[in-house]
Amino acid sequence: MYNIKLTDYIPEPKPATPKMDVAVHYYAAWKKGAARIHNAFNDLAVDFPYNTPLMGYYDEENPEVCDWEIKWALEHGINCFIYCWYRNLDNMGKPVTENDLRCGHGIHEALFNAKYGNMMKFAIMYEASQRWGGADEEDMLNNLMPFWTETYFKRGNYLKFDNKPVLFVYNNARLVRDFFPTPADQKRAFDRCREYAVKAGFAGLIIAACDTRINADHHADLMARGFDFRFGYNAGYSPAASYPAENEVIEAQLNLLKQRFEIDPLRHTATASCFSDPTPRTTQHWVDMGYGFRNSKIWYTTPEGYREVIRRMLAEIDKLPKDAWARRLFMIDNWNEWDEGHFVAPSHRFGFGFLQAIREELTLRDNLPDYRMPQDTGFGGYNKSWIVPDFTEKCARILAEKRAAEK
Repeated sequence: MYNIKLTDYIPEPKPATPKMDVAVHYYAAWKKGAARIHNAFNDLAVDFPYNTPLMGYYDEENPEVCDWEIKWALEHGINCFIYCWYRNLDNMGKPVTENDLRCGHGIHEALFNAKYGNMMKFAIMYEASQRWGGADEEDMLNNLMPFWTETYFKRGNYLKFDNKPVLFVYNNARLVRDFFPTPADQKRAFDRCREYAVKAGFAGLIIAACDTRINADHHADLMARGFDFRFGYNAGYSPAASYPAENEVIEAQLNLLKQRFEIDPLRHTATASCFSDPTPRTTQHWVDMGYGFRNSKIWYTTPEGYREVIRRMLAEIDKLPKDAWARRLFMIDNWNEWDEGHFVAPSHRFGFGFLQAIREELTLRDNLPDYRMPQDTGFGGYNKSWIVPDFTEKCARILAEKRAAEK
């Protein structure tokens, strides 16, 4: 039965019960013009049709789109979106408003207006990269913390542990280079942020560093700088050559995690990566932006292999002390990096396969997921902005070529 509305709105999510908080990184760049450094779905439509969401191209600022994503995530055990949070470079040293953000629509237009928004936890990952806005100590205290606290932290569904909001930080190297040359400088600033949070009614503030390097001295430096734990945007895996065997990918992710736990079993979390294929970014004119995608190697897991990655990571986590951060938070790479090439959201290429792997390993499997798509239930019309190519034949051809190359 297709295109017949049986309900007035998107069916309510029936969440699976996760074994711990399961958070997925979310790159909100799919509103037309929001990304600025690329043309989003229009860059994928011509040459990369297999990197297509199963629901089709969509206007990400639409709250209905967000409700579908919340439904799919919750029904497969993901209960938190971690949004990349970008401040415009010219906003440094100034009060922050919604208009001063890049890709802020994912939270402000979509999540905050979604009917099921309060069912999903969320957090922000502060992007301190050179092209976005960093902050010195006073800027953090006078501009960032007031905005974050009032706009995000005080919401009931913001990710907290023991009444402490979690602030994720990407690219601490920029903060070290430009603002906090010594660990004492940065720790003082972070401690003042924690004091600000206490005055706002919280028990403190948890600050996490995005960093997957395996180096005991580097880890000690990050902890001295005031971070509470470390996490990865991905598993931190890069093979010597593209298209390694799947068992190599699985073993490598597991071994990297073991090495981090050996350095510090308490203050590392696990991030499970499904695949990495940044071909769209390496063949477009806007490509690199300093991230080194041209040098990246391509690798994949199948949904079955991804399930093994998660299962074996959980076995390592079970060996940790009871108060280890990895026992509280498991991280997924990534919801919707359609062009950077790593995503677990429903896609034409993988269907719900990666989400099913997450549900099977990270939940009690106490629900029945709904696999009807918007177009199956009379909803849709979510694309007002993007090219809609006739890509069926082309997608099949390109996908066949890609699979042949992977063998």
